Amino acid sequence: MKPLAFSILRLLSDGEFHSGVNLARHLDVSRTSVSTALSGLEEIGVVVHKVHGRGYRLPDPVQWLDKNKILKYLATEEESFDLEILDTTKSTNTVLLQKAIMEECPSKNKTDAISVVATELQTNGRGRRGKLWHSGLGDSLTFSLLWSFQKGAGLLSGLSLAVGIAIIRSLKLSGIENVALKWPNDVMSHHQKIAGILIELRGDSLGPTLVVIGVGINLKLSDRIKSNIDQKTTDLFSISGKNSDRNKLMAKLLTELTIVLKEFAQNGFKPFRNEWAHYHELENKPVTLYLPDGSIQEGEIQGITDNGSLILKTLAGVRYFNEGNIRLRNKVT
Repeated sequence: MKPLAFSILRLLSDGEFHSGVNLARHLDVSRTSVSTALSGLEEIGVVVHKVHGRGYRLPDPVQWLDKNKILKYLATEEESFDLEILDTTKSTNTVLLQKAIMEECPSKNKTDAISVVATELQTNGRGRRGKLWHSGLGDSLTFSLLWSFQKGAGLLSGLSLAVGIAIIRSLKLSGIENVALKWPNDVMSHHQKIAGILIELRGDSLGPTLVVIGVGINLKLSDRIKSNIDQKTTDLFSISGKNSDRNKLMAKLLTELTIVLKEFAQNGFKPFRNEWAHYHELENKPVTLYLPDGSIQEGEIQGITDNGSLILKTLAGVRYFNEGNIRLRNKVT
Protein backbone atom coordinates (compact mmCIF):
# COMPACT_ATOMS: atom_id res chain seq x y z
CA MET A 1 0.00 0.00 0.00
CA LYS A 2 1.34 3.43 -0.97
CA PRO A 3 1.86 6.22 1.59
CA LEU A 4 -0.90 8.27 -0.04
CA ALA A 5 -3.39 5.49 0.67
CA PHE A 6 -2.55 5.60 4.38
CA SER A 7 -2.93 9.38 4.40
CA ILE A 8 -6.38 9.04 2.87
CA LEU A 9 -7.43 6.24 5.22
CA ARG A 10 -6.43 8.33 8.21
CA LEU A 11 -8.75 11.09 6.99
CA LEU A 12 -11.52 8.51 6.70
CA SER A 13 -11.01 7.27 10.25
CA ASP A 14 -14.02 9.20 11.55
CA GLY A 15 -16.36 6.85 9.68
CA GLU A 16 -17.98 9.73 7.77
CA PHE A 17 -18.16 10.23 4.00
CA HIS A 18 -15.49 12.45 2.44
CA SER A 19 -15.69 13.55 -1.16
CA GLY A 20 -12.83 12.90 -3.55
CA VAL A 21 -12.57 16.66 -4.11
CA ASN A 22 -12.11 17.41 -0.41
CA LEU A 23 -9.64 14.58 0.06
CA ALA A 24 -7.60 15.74 -2.93
CA ARG A 25 -7.65 19.35 -1.75
CA HIS A 26 -6.61 18.41 1.78
CA LEU A 27 -3.69 16.29 0.57
CA ASP A 28 -2.76 18.59 -2.32
CA VAL A 29 -3.11 15.85 -4.95
CA SER A 30 -5.42 15.22 -7.88
CA ARG A 31 -8.76 13.39 -7.63
CA THR A 32 -7.30 10.76 -9.92
CA SER A 33 -4.48 10.20 -7.45
CA VAL A 34 -7.02 9.67 -4.68
CA SER A 35 -8.98 7.17 -6.76
CA THR A 36 -5.84 5.31 -7.79
CA ALA A 37 -4.50 5.13 -4.22
CA LEU A 38 -7.74 3.56 -2.99
CA SER A 39 -8.08 1.04 -5.81
CA GLY A 40 -7.24 -2.58 -5.10
CA LEU A 41 -7.36 -2.26 -1.32
CA GLU A 42 -9.90 -5.09 -1.11
CA GLU A 43 -7.13 -7.48 -2.12
CA ILE A 44 -5.39 -6.87 1.20
CA GLY A 45 -8.60 -6.88 3.22
CA VAL A 46 -9.23 -3.12 3.40
CA VAL A 47 -12.81 -2.21 2.48
CA VAL A 48 -13.64 1.39 1.52
CA HIS A 49 -17.23 2.29 0.65
CA LYS A 50 -17.63 4.54 -2.38
CA VAL A 51 -21.00 6.20 -3.01
CA HIS A 52 -21.56 8.49 -5.97
CA GLY A 53 -22.28 12.02 -4.83
CA ARG A 54 -21.12 11.36 -1.26
CA GLY A 55 -17.55 10.14 -1.56
CA TYR A 56 -15.59 7.58 0.43
CA ARG A 57 -15.89 6.18 3.94
CA LEU A 58 -14.47 3.39 6.06
CA PRO A 59 -17.31 1.13 7.24
CA ASP A 60 -15.14 -0.02 10.14
CA PRO A 61 -12.84 2.88 11.09
CA VAL A 62 -9.27 2.12 12.10
CA GLN A 63 -7.94 2.98 15.53
CA TRP A 64 -4.43 3.98 14.55
CA LEU A 65 -1.37 3.33 16.63
CA ASP A 66 -0.10 6.56 18.13
CA LYS A 67 3.45 6.68 19.44
CA ASN A 68 2.76 9.63 21.73
CA LYS A 69 -0.28 7.92 23.26
CA ILE A 70 1.61 4.69 23.83
CA LEU A 71 4.48 6.53 25.51
CA LYS A 72 1.99 8.49 27.62
CA TYR A 73 0.40 5.24 28.83
CA LEU A 74 3.88 3.96 29.66
CA ALA A 75 4.25 6.95 32.00
CA THR A 76 7.50 6.66 33.96
CA GLU A 77 8.69 3.87 31.66
CA GLU A 78 8.46 6.08 28.58
CA GLU A 79 12.20 6.54 28.19
CA SER A 80 12.81 2.79 28.40
CA PHE A 81 11.63 2.22 24.83
CA ASP A 82 12.81 3.17 21.36
CA LEU A 83 9.47 2.77 19.60
CA GLU A 84 8.96 2.88 15.84
CA ILE A 85 5.54 2.58 14.20
CA LEU A 86 5.37 1.69 10.50
CA ASP A 87 2.43 2.01 8.16
CA THR A 88 3.19 -1.33 6.58
CA THR A 89 5.95 -3.91 6.42
CA LYS A 90 6.31 -7.54 5.44
CA SER A 91 7.41 -8.59 8.93
CA THR A 92 8.30 -6.62 12.05
CA ASN A 93 10.61 -9.44 13.10
CA THR A 94 12.52 -9.09 9.84
CA VAL A 95 12.86 -5.33 10.33
CA LEU A 96 14.40 -5.75 13.78
CA LEU A 97 16.63 -8.63 12.70
CA GLN A 98 18.02 -6.55 9.86
CA LYS A 99 18.66 -3.64 12.20
CA ALA A 100 20.42 -5.91 14.66
CA ILE A 101 22.63 -7.46 11.99
CA MET A 102 23.56 -4.05 10.58
CA GLU A 103 24.17 -2.73 14.11
CA GLU A 104 21.71 0.06 13.46
CA CYS A 105 19.74 -1.05 16.48
CA PRO A 106 21.84 -0.97 19.68
CA SER A 107 21.74 -3.94 22.03
CA LYS A 108 20.85 -3.78 25.70
CA ASN A 109 24.56 -3.74 26.49
CA LYS A 110 24.93 -0.32 24.90
CA THR A 111 21.75 1.44 25.91
CA ASP A 112 18.83 1.03 28.23
CA ALA A 113 16.37 1.69 25.38
CA ILE A 114 14.42 -1.39 24.28
CA SER A 115 13.88 -1.34 20.52
CA VAL A 116 10.30 -2.01 19.41
CA VAL A 117 8.79 -1.98 15.93
CA ALA A 118 5.01 -2.07 15.43
CA THR A 119 3.04 -1.88 12.22
CA GLU A 120 -0.47 -0.99 11.13
CA LEU A 121 -0.43 -3.61 8.37
CA GLN A 122 1.84 -6.65 8.17
CA THR A 123 1.76 -8.27 4.73
CA ASN A 124 3.97 -11.32 5.22
CA GLY A 125 3.92 -12.11 8.92
CA ARG A 126 5.52 -15.38 9.97
CA GLY A 127 4.33 -17.89 12.52
CA ARG A 128 5.79 -21.14 13.79
CA ARG A 129 6.76 -23.88 11.33
CA GLY A 130 6.90 -21.34 8.52
CA LYS A 131 3.18 -20.61 8.54
CA LEU A 132 1.84 -17.20 7.58
CA TRP A 133 0.37 -14.93 10.25
CA HIS A 134 -2.74 -13.38 8.70
CA SER A 135 -3.87 -9.89 9.69
CA GLY A 136 -5.50 -6.85 8.14
CA LEU A 137 -5.27 -3.11 8.59
CA GLY A 138 -5.83 -2.19 12.22
CA ASP A 139 -7.50 -5.50 13.10
CA SER A 140 -4.54 -6.80 15.07
CA LEU A 141 -1.71 -5.67 17.28
CA THR A 142 1.50 -6.74 15.57
CA PHE A 143 4.93 -5.80 16.88
CA SER A 144 8.43 -7.06 17.63
CA LEU A 145 10.79 -6.33 20.49
CA LEU A 146 14.58 -6.68 20.58
CA TRP A 147 16.27 -7.95 23.74
CA SER A 148 19.84 -8.94 24.51
CA PHE A 149 20.65 -11.80 26.89
CA GLN A 150 24.15 -12.42 28.20
CA LYS A 151 23.46 -16.15 28.00
CA GLY A 152 23.94 -18.35 24.96
CA ALA A 153 20.91 -19.53 22.99
CA GLY A 154 21.08 -22.97 24.62
CA LEU A 155 20.28 -21.43 27.99
CA LEU A 156 17.13 -19.67 26.83
CA SER A 157 14.80 -22.68 26.88
CA GLY A 158 11.28 -21.74 27.86
CA LEU A 159 11.56 -18.13 26.68
CA SER A 160 8.53 -18.31 24.40
CA LEU A 161 6.49 -19.75 27.26
CA ALA A 162 7.54 -16.87 29.52
CA VAL A 163 6.48 -14.39 26.83
CA GLY A 164 3.07 -16.11 26.84
CA ILE A 165 2.80 -15.31 30.54
CA ALA A 166 3.43 -11.62 29.80
CA ILE A 167 0.64 -11.62 27.19
CA ILE A 168 -1.84 -13.33 29.52
CA ARG A 169 -1.06 -10.85 32.29
CA SER A 170 -1.55 -7.92 29.92
CA LEU A 171 -4.89 -9.22 28.65
CA LYS A 172 -6.19 -9.79 32.16
CA LEU A 173 -5.09 -6.31 33.22
CA SER A 174 -7.09 -5.05 30.23
CA GLY A 175 -10.22 -6.82 31.46
CA ILE A 176 -10.02 -9.75 29.05
CA GLU A 177 -11.03 -13.01 30.71
CA ASN A 178 -11.36 -16.58 29.44
CA VAL A 179 -7.83 -16.63 28.03
CA ALA A 180 -5.38 -19.49 28.32
CA LEU A 181 -2.06 -20.80 27.06
CA LYS A 182 -1.36 -23.73 24.77
CA TRP A 183 2.07 -25.34 24.73
CA PRO A 184 4.44 -24.10 23.57
CA ASN A 185 3.52 -20.53 22.60
CA ASP A 186 -0.10 -19.93 21.64
CA VAL A 187 -2.61 -17.79 23.52
CA MET A 188 -6.11 -19.22 23.34
CA SER A 189 -9.73 -18.71 24.30
CA HIS A 190 -12.04 -21.73 24.35
CA HIS A 191 -9.58 -23.69 22.19
CA GLN A 192 -9.42 -20.91 19.60
CA LYS A 193 -6.22 -18.99 18.94
CA ILE A 194 -6.11 -15.27 19.68
CA ALA A 195 -2.37 -14.60 19.78
CA GLY A 196 0.93 -16.09 18.67
CA ILE A 197 4.62 -15.65 19.43
CA LEU A 198 7.61 -15.99 17.12
CA ILE A 199 11.10 -15.84 18.63
CA GLU A 200 14.26 -15.59 16.52
CA LEU A 201 17.83 -15.64 17.85
CA ARG A 202 21.16 -14.20 16.75
CA GLY A 203 24.39 -14.73 18.69
CA ASP A 204 27.19 -17.03 19.77
CA SER A 205 26.68 -20.33 21.58
CA LEU A 206 28.20 -18.86 24.74
CA GLY A 207 26.45 -15.51 24.44
CA PRO A 208 25.46 -12.80 24.31
CA THR A 209 22.32 -13.57 22.32
CA LEU A 210 20.11 -11.05 20.54
CA VAL A 211 16.49 -12.13 20.63
CA VAL A 212 13.70 -10.74 18.47
CA ILE A 213 10.30 -11.45 20.01
CA GLY A 214 7.38 -11.13 17.61
CA VAL A 215 3.85 -10.86 18.96
CA GLY A 216 0.59 -10.93 17.04
CA ILE A 217 -2.77 -10.46 18.79
CA ASN A 218 -6.12 -10.65 17.01
CA LEU A 219 -8.28 -7.67 17.98
CA LYS A 220 -11.20 -7.75 15.53
CA LEU A 221 -10.60 -9.85 12.44
CA SER A 222 -12.65 -9.46 9.29
CA ASP A 223 -14.46 -12.45 7.83
CA ARG A 224 -12.08 -12.31 4.88
CA ILE A 225 -9.02 -12.65 7.09
CA LYS A 226 -10.61 -15.46 9.12
CA SER A 227 -11.34 -17.39 5.94
CA ASN A 228 -7.61 -17.47 5.15
CA ILE A 229 -6.65 -19.05 8.48
CA ASP A 230 -6.42 -22.84 8.59
CA GLN A 231 -7.16 -23.25 12.31
CA LYS A 232 -9.79 -22.22 14.82
CA THR A 233 -9.26 -18.53 15.49
CA THR A 234 -10.98 -15.83 17.49
CA ASP A 235 -10.27 -12.24 18.55
CA LEU A 236 -10.57 -9.99 21.57
CA PHE A 237 -13.76 -8.36 20.27
CA SER A 238 -15.50 -11.73 20.04
CA ILE A 239 -14.41 -12.57 23.58
CA SER A 240 -15.22 -9.28 25.31
CA GLY A 241 -17.78 -7.64 22.99
CA LYS A 242 -15.70 -4.46 23.11
CA ASN A 243 -13.14 -2.81 20.87
CA SER A 244 -9.73 -2.88 22.53
CA ASP A 245 -7.73 0.32 22.83
CA ARG A 246 -4.70 -0.65 20.71
CA ASN A 247 -2.44 2.00 22.20
CA LYS A 248 -3.28 1.22 25.81
CA LEU A 249 -2.94 -2.53 25.24
CA MET A 250 0.40 -1.99 23.50
CA ALA A 251 1.68 -0.10 26.54
CA LYS A 252 0.53 -2.84 28.92
CA LEU A 253 2.23 -5.48 26.78
CA LEU A 254 5.52 -3.60 26.72
CA THR A 255 5.40 -3.14 30.49
CA GLU A 256 4.65 -6.79 31.24
CA LEU A 257 7.15 -8.05 28.67
CA THR A 258 9.88 -5.98 30.30
CA ILE A 259 9.05 -7.38 33.74
CA VAL A 260 9.03 -10.96 32.47
CA LEU A 261 12.19 -10.64 30.37
CA LYS A 262 14.17 -9.13 33.24
CA GLU A 263 13.10 -11.97 35.52
CA PHE A 264 13.88 -14.55 32.82
CA ALA A 265 17.33 -13.05 32.28
CA GLN A 266 18.10 -13.57 35.97
CA ASN A 267 16.42 -16.87 36.75
CA GLY A 268 15.31 -18.55 33.53
CA PHE A 269 11.87 -20.10 33.15
CA LYS A 270 11.65 -21.75 36.58
CA PRO A 271 9.88 -18.81 38.36
CA PHE A 272 7.09 -18.94 35.74
CA ARG A 273 6.56 -22.70 35.75
CA ASN A 274 3.56 -22.91 38.09
CA GLU A 275 1.87 -19.82 36.69
CA TRP A 276 2.21 -21.15 33.15
CA ALA A 277 0.76 -24.55 34.09
CA HIS A 278 -2.15 -22.78 35.79
CA TYR A 279 -3.05 -21.09 32.51
CA HIS A 280 -2.47 -24.15 30.32
CA GLU A 281 -5.81 -25.03 28.71
CA LEU A 282 -4.85 -28.71 28.26
CA GLU A 283 -3.31 -29.35 31.65
CA ASN A 284 -4.15 -32.85 32.96
CA LYS A 285 -6.07 -33.65 29.79
CA PRO A 286 -5.60 -36.43 27.22
CA VAL A 287 -3.79 -35.18 24.12
CA THR A 288 -2.02 -36.28 20.98
CA LEU A 289 1.38 -34.85 20.15
CA TYR A 290 2.28 -34.68 16.46
CA LEU A 291 6.05 -34.81 16.02
CA PRO A 292 8.07 -33.39 13.11
CA ASP A 293 9.05 -36.86 11.89
CA GLY A 294 5.40 -37.76 11.38
CA SER A 295 5.06 -39.93 14.48
CA ILE A 296 2.58 -39.24 17.26
CA GLN A 297 2.49 -39.63 21.02
CA GLU A 298 -0.67 -40.01 23.06
CA GLY A 299 -0.92 -39.37 26.75
CA GLU A 300 -1.94 -37.01 29.52
CA ILE A 301 -0.20 -33.70 30.18
CA GLN A 302 1.31 -33.48 33.65
CA GLY A 303 2.83 -30.03 33.64
CA ILE A 304 6.09 -28.67 32.32
CA THR A 305 9.70 -28.78 33.50
CA ASP A 306 11.84 -25.91 34.76
CA ASN A 307 13.08 -25.34 31.21
CA GLY A 308 9.63 -25.39 29.62
CA SER A 309 9.61 -28.96 28.30
CA LEU A 310 6.23 -30.67 28.21
CA ILE A 311 5.68 -33.60 30.60
CA LEU A 312 3.53 -36.30 29.01
CA LYS A 313 2.36 -39.45 30.79
CA THR A 314 2.10 -42.18 28.17
CA LEU A 315 1.35 -45.92 28.36
CA ALA A 316 5.10 -46.46 28.13
CA GLY A 317 5.85 -44.07 30.98
CA VAL A 318 6.57 -40.37 31.45
CA ARG A 319 8.21 -38.64 28.50
CA TYR A 320 9.52 -35.11 27.99
CA PHE A 321 9.27 -32.93 24.89
CA ASN A 322 11.12 -29.68 24.31
CA GLU A 323 9.77 -26.65 22.42
CA GLY A 324 10.70 -27.83 18.95
CA ASN A 325 8.24 -28.07 16.09
CA ILE A 326 5.68 -30.14 17.92
CA ARG A 327 1.96 -29.72 17.44
CA LEU A 328 -0.33 -30.22 20.39
CA ARG A 329 -3.92 -31.22 19.85
CA ASN A 330 -6.60 -32.11 22.33
CA LYS A 331 -8.16 -35.51 21.69
CA VAL A 332 -11.45 -34.31 23.15
CA THR A 333 -13.21 -31.88 20.78
